[in-house]
Amino acid sequence: EKATALKPHMTHVWSLLSTIHFEKKNISSGIDATKKACELDPTNAYLWERLGLFFQQDGNFSNASIAYEKSLAINPKSAGVLNNLGAIAQISNDWDSALRYFEGGLEINSKSAEIHNNLGTTLKKIGRLDEAKISYRKAIELKPDYAEVYFNLGITLHELGNLKDAKKNYRKAIALKSDFEEAIYNLGVMLYEGNELKKAMEQFKLIDFRMSKSNLLKCFYIQDQQSNFYKHLDDMINKSQNNAVIGSLVSRSNIRYGLDKINPFCNEPLRYLLKVDLTKQYDFKTIFLNGVKGIMGDNKIRNTIHGLLSSGTQTAGNVFSQVNLATDLIQKTIRLEVEKYRTHFKDSNEGFIKNWPNDYTLYGWVVSMQNGGQLAPHIHDSAWLSGSIYINVPPKLKSDSGNLVVCIDNEKYETKGRKNQKESIDVVTGSLCLFPASLLHYTIPFESEEERVVLAFDVVPKIKIGL
Repeated sequence: EKATALKPHMTHVWSLLSTIHFEKKNISSGIDATKKACELDPTNAYLWERLGLFFQQDGNFSNASIAYEKSLAINPKSAGVLNNLGAIAQISNDWDSALRYFEGGLEINSKSAEIHNNLGTTLKKIGRLDEAKISYRKAIELKPDYAEVYFNLGITLHELGNLKDAKKNYRKAIALKSDFEEAIYNLGVMLYEGNELKKAMEQFKLIDFRMSKSNLLKCFYIQDQQSNFYKHLDDMINKSQNNAVIGSLVSRSNIRYGLDKINPFCNEPLRYLLKVDLTKQYDFKTIFLNGVKGIMGDNKIRNTIHGLLSSGTQTAGNVFSQVNLATDLIQKTIRLEVEKYRTHFKDSNEGFIKNWPNDYTLYGWVVSMQNGGQLAPHIHDSAWLSGSIYINVPPKLKSDSGNLVVCIDNEKYETKGRKNQKESIDVVTGSLCLFPASLLHYTIPFESEEERVVLAFDVVPKIKIGL
């Protein structure tokens, strides 16, 4: 610092000062020092890369991208810069650019396990699961102790339906990194889905991560451990935790155990069901039919195994991240309808309306059912609001064929005269249904030679509450 005051034009000293600030994680001072070095030596690719790293650490991704692009213009063969640009593109959900940067980085350095991992993550995000699997395995080949890659491979295998190998990879990730909360959580979710409840509970008790405490609550409820269930529930509510799982289980336990516990999420969820005819408000063919046709026609998007779905298929991953051009208009329309929903119920005192998320992500998938197809009762744990748009509903042979049913519980508890409440919704092509995510929902089987096609989606708060 004394040297820069005495000789302010010595590039090398500013560069050394930048290095010290980088090592000490003094971001603001580091940006100032590196900016000065770049001014004095604007053709130094390394300095621009360093400036990009500082901006990236500071969360200023726009300036980071500018700095990285300047570095790349000087040295186009920097795999590290391409990798960093790809990481920023991922944050911006610009998956096409991320793909381009990571593939470019591997052309320069095919031995980078990190770039192979990042490429795999991008491929997984856009639904190209088989290619993602290859990228992850290449990363493991290059770096056998890379815990994050085993975890990412576990997620991909899980979506592909290879449950045995998915568990194996989660366990390998945990063996390499004992405090790997995300891997512990996902292993717990898999064990829960496989009805290995005691083993799942062991995992959920180890961590306080995402929906781990909510999943533990589900385990208590399923095993009818009433005392543990209420003790754990009260602890969660006292800590101001609130989500669709809590909402669902409070409603279900009130029926099962004959209580009147106040529901922090939604006491009367069936009153908050809203059905809209999109064909009366929008060009349904242009926005939705053509958009979903583009999704289903993209042969790079993989269908995933879904244990709740019979005689049908479901797309893997988030379609809103995969086919940007085909889904941009759909997303805008959904967000408009979600805002109309919130406004419609704005005077409500229910928790899910009063605590409406400040920002959210739309997570969508396409479900295609054939003759006799149906979806078993379930909720979407990480969602705040769930919705479905009916792209094609075949003619009905029975009055309720293919209907959407929303309900409090899927079990027949009628304690103290209480009955499970439910509502069957007569959906047709062009219908939009929105409802609190705490409601269980399922479909009634239908008979037809035509496919029943639905674009389902969740409003997911931008906080870590779900897988």
